[in-house]
Amino acid sequence: MTVVLTGAAGDVGTVLRAGLSARGTALRSSDVRPIASAALAAGEEFKVVDLTDAVAVIALMEGAEAVIHLGGVADEAAFDVLAGPNLHGAFHVFEAARRAGVGRVVYASSNRITGLRGTSEPLTGAEPVAPDGLYGATKAFGEALAAMYAGRFGMDVVSIRIGSFEARPSEPRHLSTWLSHRDAVALFAAALDAPAGFGHVIVYGVSANTRSWWPPGPGARRIGYVPQDDAEAFAADLAGADGPPAALQGGAYAAPSYGGWADAPWPSKGS
Repeated sequence: MTVVLTGAAGDVGTVLRAGLSARGTALRSSDVRPIASAALAAGEEFKVVDLTDAVAVIALMEGAEAVIHLGGVADEAAFDVLAGPNLHGAFHVFEAARRAGVGRVVYASSNRITGLRGTSEPLTGAEPVAPDGLYGATKAFGEALAAMYAGRFGMDVVSIRIGSFEARPSEPRHLSTWLSHRDAVALFAAALDAPAGFGHVIVYGVSANTRSWWPPGPGARRIGYVPQDDAEAFAADLAGADGPPAALQGGAYAAPSYGGWADAPWPSKGS
Protein backbone atom coordinates (compact mmCIF):
# COMPACT_ATOMS: atom_id res chain seq x y z
CA MET A 1 0.00 0.00 0.00
CA THR A 2 1.28 3.46 -0.95
CA VAL A 3 0.15 5.98 1.65
CA VAL A 4 0.39 9.74 1.27
CA LEU A 5 1.30 11.38 4.58
CA THR A 6 0.83 15.16 4.81
CA GLY A 7 2.35 17.13 7.67
CA ALA A 8 5.16 14.60 7.78
CA ALA A 9 7.69 16.93 9.41
CA GLY A 10 5.54 17.57 12.50
CA ASP A 11 5.65 15.77 15.84
CA VAL A 12 2.94 13.23 14.99
CA GLY A 13 4.20 12.82 11.44
CA THR A 14 7.75 12.10 12.56
CA VAL A 15 6.62 9.31 14.88
CA LEU A 16 4.21 7.85 12.32
CA ARG A 17 6.83 7.86 9.60
CA ALA A 18 9.12 5.67 11.68
CA GLY A 19 6.36 3.41 13.00
CA LEU A 20 4.50 2.86 9.74
CA SER A 21 7.68 2.38 7.71
CA ALA A 22 8.77 -0.29 10.19
CA ARG A 23 5.60 -2.23 9.46
CA GLY A 24 6.20 -2.11 5.71
CA THR A 25 4.00 0.82 4.67
CA ALA A 26 5.29 2.61 1.55
CA LEU A 27 5.10 6.31 2.41
CA ARG A 28 4.92 9.31 0.13
CA SER A 29 5.48 12.03 2.70
CA SER A 30 4.99 15.76 2.31
CA ASP A 31 5.23 19.00 4.25
CA VAL A 32 5.87 22.68 3.64
CA ARG A 33 9.13 22.15 5.54
CA PRO A 34 11.84 19.96 3.96
CA ILE A 35 13.01 16.71 5.53
CA ALA A 36 16.67 15.78 5.00
CA SER A 37 17.21 12.76 2.78
CA ALA A 38 19.23 11.07 5.53
CA ALA A 39 16.17 11.19 7.82
CA LEU A 40 13.89 9.33 5.39
CA ALA A 41 13.07 5.68 5.92
CA ALA A 42 14.03 3.10 3.33
CA GLY A 43 11.71 3.49 0.35
CA GLU A 44 10.08 6.66 1.68
CA GLU A 45 9.46 9.43 -0.84
CA PHE A 46 9.30 13.06 0.21
CA LYS A 47 7.90 16.12 -1.55
CA VAL A 48 7.62 19.73 -0.39
CA VAL A 49 3.95 20.56 -0.91
CA ASP A 50 1.88 23.56 0.16
CA LEU A 51 -1.64 22.27 0.80
CA THR A 52 -3.14 25.51 -0.47
CA ASP A 53 -1.76 24.62 -3.93
CA ALA A 54 -4.46 22.37 -5.41
CA VAL A 55 -2.34 21.35 -8.41
CA ALA A 56 0.51 20.21 -6.19
CA VAL A 57 -1.87 18.24 -3.96
CA ILE A 58 -3.41 16.50 -6.97
CA ALA A 59 0.06 15.44 -8.14
CA LEU A 60 0.84 14.16 -4.65
CA MET A 61 -2.12 11.77 -4.73
CA GLU A 62 -1.35 10.06 -8.05
CA GLY A 63 -1.10 6.29 -7.64
CA ALA A 64 -1.74 6.31 -3.89
CA GLU A 65 -4.14 3.96 -2.16
CA ALA A 66 -4.68 5.88 1.08
CA VAL A 67 -3.86 9.22 2.66
CA ILE A 68 -3.14 10.27 6.23
CA HIS A 69 -3.85 13.97 6.42
CA LEU A 70 -1.94 15.59 9.29
CA GLY A 71 -0.95 18.83 7.57
CA GLY A 72 -2.11 22.23 8.77
CA VAL A 73 -1.76 24.71 11.60
CA ALA A 74 -1.92 22.64 14.77
CA ASP A 75 -2.95 25.15 17.43
CA GLU A 76 -5.08 28.23 18.01
CA ALA A 77 -4.32 31.14 15.71
CA ALA A 78 -6.01 34.01 13.93
CA PHE A 79 -8.55 33.02 11.29
CA ASP A 80 -6.41 34.29 8.42
CA VAL A 81 -3.56 32.04 9.60
CA LEU A 82 -5.77 28.97 9.89
CA ALA A 83 -7.92 29.39 6.80
CA GLY A 84 -5.41 28.46 4.10
CA PRO A 85 -3.89 25.27 5.54
CA ASN A 86 -6.84 24.05 7.63
CA LEU A 87 -9.83 24.92 5.44
CA HIS A 88 -8.60 25.18 1.83
CA GLY A 89 -5.91 22.57 2.50
CA ALA A 90 -8.36 20.05 3.92
CA PHE A 91 -10.68 20.48 0.93
CA HIS A 92 -7.80 20.08 -1.51
CA VAL A 93 -6.71 16.84 0.16
CA PHE A 94 -10.18 15.28 0.12
CA GLU A 95 -10.98 16.40 -3.41
CA ALA A 96 -7.59 15.39 -4.81
CA ALA A 97 -7.94 12.00 -3.14
CA ARG A 98 -11.37 11.51 -4.71
CA ARG A 99 -10.19 12.51 -8.16
CA ALA A 100 -7.18 10.18 -7.88
CA GLY A 101 -9.37 7.23 -6.84
CA VAL A 102 -7.96 7.08 -3.31
CA GLY A 103 -10.59 5.19 -1.35
CA ARG A 104 -9.40 5.81 2.20
CA VAL A 105 -8.55 8.99 4.08
CA VAL A 106 -7.38 9.14 7.68
CA TYR A 107 -8.08 12.69 8.83
CA ALA A 108 -6.21 14.13 11.81
CA SER A 109 -8.90 15.91 13.77
CA SER A 110 -8.40 17.04 17.37
CA ASN A 111 -9.83 16.60 20.84
CA ARG A 112 -10.18 20.40 20.78
CA ILE A 113 -13.29 19.86 18.65
CA THR A 114 -15.10 19.14 21.94
CA GLY A 115 -12.98 21.29 24.25
CA LEU A 116 -16.03 23.14 25.62
CA ARG A 117 -17.58 19.92 26.90
CA GLY A 118 -17.44 19.35 30.64
CA THR A 119 -14.86 16.99 32.13
CA SER A 120 -17.65 15.00 33.83
CA GLU A 121 -19.17 14.12 30.44
CA PRO A 122 -17.72 10.98 28.78
CA LEU A 123 -17.63 11.31 24.99
CA THR A 124 -17.55 8.66 22.26
CA GLY A 125 -17.68 10.88 19.18
CA ALA A 126 -21.44 10.68 18.67
CA GLU A 127 -22.10 13.98 20.45
CA PRO A 128 -22.42 17.38 18.73
CA VAL A 129 -19.14 19.24 18.48
CA ALA A 130 -18.24 22.03 20.91
CA PRO A 131 -14.90 23.46 19.74
CA ASP A 132 -12.92 25.52 22.22
CA GLY A 133 -11.60 27.93 19.57
CA LEU A 134 -11.07 28.65 15.90
CA TYR A 135 -8.59 25.77 15.59
CA GLY A 136 -11.19 23.29 16.85
CA ALA A 137 -13.76 24.86 14.54
CA THR A 138 -11.51 24.22 11.52
CA LYS A 139 -11.31 20.59 12.60
CA ALA A 140 -15.11 20.47 12.71
CA PHE A 141 -15.07 21.68 9.10
CA GLY A 142 -12.69 18.86 8.23
CA GLU A 143 -14.94 16.29 9.88
CA ALA A 144 -17.88 17.70 7.95
CA LEU A 145 -15.90 17.21 4.74
CA ALA A 146 -15.09 13.66 5.87
CA ALA A 147 -18.78 12.86 6.36
CA MET A 148 -19.70 14.40 3.02
CA TYR A 149 -17.03 12.57 1.02
CA ALA A 150 -17.93 9.28 2.69
CA GLY A 151 -21.67 9.68 2.15
CA ARG A 152 -21.64 11.27 -1.30
CA PHE A 153 -18.70 9.51 -2.92
CA GLY A 154 -18.39 6.24 -1.00
CA MET A 155 -14.97 6.91 0.51
CA ASP A 156 -13.91 5.36 3.82
CA VAL A 157 -12.76 8.09 6.20
CA VAL A 158 -11.51 7.81 9.78
CA SER A 159 -11.53 11.10 11.69
CA ILE A 160 -9.08 10.76 14.57
CA ARG A 161 -9.56 13.30 17.35
CA ILE A 162 -5.96 13.28 18.53
CA GLY A 163 -5.49 13.72 22.25
CA SER A 164 -2.33 14.95 24.00
CA PHE A 165 0.36 13.37 21.85
CA GLU A 166 3.41 13.18 24.09
CA ALA A 167 6.24 10.75 24.83
CA ARG A 168 4.92 10.81 28.41
CA PRO A 169 2.34 12.91 30.28
CA SER A 170 3.68 16.25 31.48
CA GLU A 171 0.64 17.84 33.19
CA PRO A 172 -2.46 16.63 35.09
CA ARG A 173 -4.80 17.09 32.08
CA HIS A 174 -2.78 14.46 30.22
CA LEU A 175 -3.95 11.82 32.70
CA SER A 176 -7.24 11.99 30.79
CA THR A 177 -6.08 12.95 27.29
CA TRP A 178 -2.68 11.30 26.72
CA LEU A 179 -1.97 9.47 23.46
CA SER A 180 1.32 7.58 23.66
CA HIS A 181 3.60 7.26 20.67
CA ARG A 182 3.10 3.50 20.58
CA ASP A 183 -0.68 3.77 20.67
CA ALA A 184 -0.65 6.50 18.01
CA VAL A 185 1.15 4.24 15.56
CA ALA A 186 -1.25 1.40 16.38
CA LEU A 187 -4.25 3.70 15.91
CA PHE A 188 -3.24 5.03 12.50
CA ALA A 189 -2.23 1.54 11.38
CA ALA A 190 -5.67 0.25 12.42
CA ALA A 191 -7.31 3.05 10.45
CA LEU A 192 -5.36 2.00 7.35
CA ASP A 193 -5.95 -1.73 7.79
CA ALA A 194 -9.65 -1.86 8.71
CA PRO A 195 -11.81 -3.71 6.14
CA ALA A 196 -13.47 -1.39 3.64
CA GLY A 197 -17.07 -0.28 3.66
CA PHE A 198 -17.44 1.58 6.96
CA GLY A 199 -17.99 5.07 5.55
CA HIS A 200 -17.09 7.75 8.08
CA VAL A 201 -16.16 6.92 11.67
CA ILE A 202 -14.89 9.13 14.49
CA VAL A 203 -12.29 7.86 16.94
CA TYR A 204 -10.80 9.67 19.92
CA GLY A 205 -7.04 9.28 19.69
CA VAL A 206 -6.34 8.42 23.30
CA SER A 207 -4.48 5.74 25.19
CA ALA A 208 -6.12 3.38 27.70
CA ASN A 209 -6.04 6.00 30.45
CA THR A 210 -7.74 5.19 33.74
CA ARG A 211 -9.07 8.77 33.91
CA SER A 212 -9.97 9.09 30.23
CA TRP A 213 -12.90 11.30 29.25
CA TRP A 214 -13.24 9.31 26.04
CA PRO A 215 -14.20 5.65 26.50
CA PRO A 216 -13.82 3.39 23.46
CA GLY A 217 -16.65 4.22 21.09
CA PRO A 218 -18.13 2.51 18.03
CA GLY A 219 -15.51 4.06 15.75
CA ALA A 220 -12.62 2.55 17.70
CA ARG A 221 -14.34 -0.83 17.75
CA ARG A 222 -15.07 -0.64 14.02
CA ILE A 223 -11.42 -0.23 13.07
CA GLY A 224 -10.12 -2.54 15.81
CA TYR A 225 -8.15 0.01 17.82
CA VAL A 226 -7.17 -1.34 21.25
CA PRO A 227 -4.77 1.00 23.12
CA GLN A 228 -2.18 -0.40 25.49
CA ASP A 229 -0.70 2.45 27.53
CA ASP A 230 -2.14 4.22 30.59
CA ALA A 231 -1.13 7.71 31.73
CA GLU A 232 -1.83 6.64 35.31
CA ALA A 233 1.61 5.02 35.37
CA PHE A 234 3.05 8.57 35.45
CA ALA A 235 0.59 10.16 37.89
CA ALA A 236 3.00 10.11 40.82
CA ASP A 237 5.41 12.27 38.84
CA LEU A 238 2.88 15.04 38.09
CA ALA A 239 2.30 17.88 40.52
CA GLY A 240 -1.43 18.44 41.04
CA ALA A 241 -2.41 15.02 39.74
CA ASP A 242 -4.73 14.48 42.72
CA GLY A 243 -6.48 17.83 42.36
CA PRO A 244 -9.87 18.35 40.72
CA PRO A 245 -9.86 18.51 36.89
CA ALA A 246 -10.65 21.72 35.07
CA ALA A 247 -14.33 22.31 34.39
CA LEU A 248 -13.92 22.02 30.61
CA GLN A 249 -12.14 19.32 28.64
CA GLY A 250 -10.14 21.93 26.74
CA GLY A 251 -8.65 23.23 29.99
CA ALA A 252 -6.45 26.26 29.33
CA TYR A 253 -7.20 26.02 25.61
CA ALA A 254 -10.80 27.04 26.34
CA ALA A 255 -9.82 30.36 27.93
CA PRO A 256 -11.24 33.31 25.93
CA SER A 257 -7.81 34.90 25.60
CA TYR A 258 -6.00 31.76 24.41
CA GLY A 259 -4.45 32.28 20.99
CA GLY A 260 -4.69 36.07 21.17
CA TRP A 261 -7.09 36.65 18.28
CA ALA A 262 -10.14 37.42 20.45
CA ASP A 263 -8.32 40.38 22.03
CA ALA A 264 -6.85 41.71 18.79
CA PRO A 265 -8.25 44.95 17.28
CA TRP A 266 -11.15 44.41 14.88
CA PRO A 267 -11.08 46.25 11.54
CA SER A 268 -13.02 49.47 11.67
CA LYS A 269 -14.71 51.49 8.95
CA GLY A 270 -12.15 53.32 6.89
CA SER A 271 -9.16 51.31 8.14
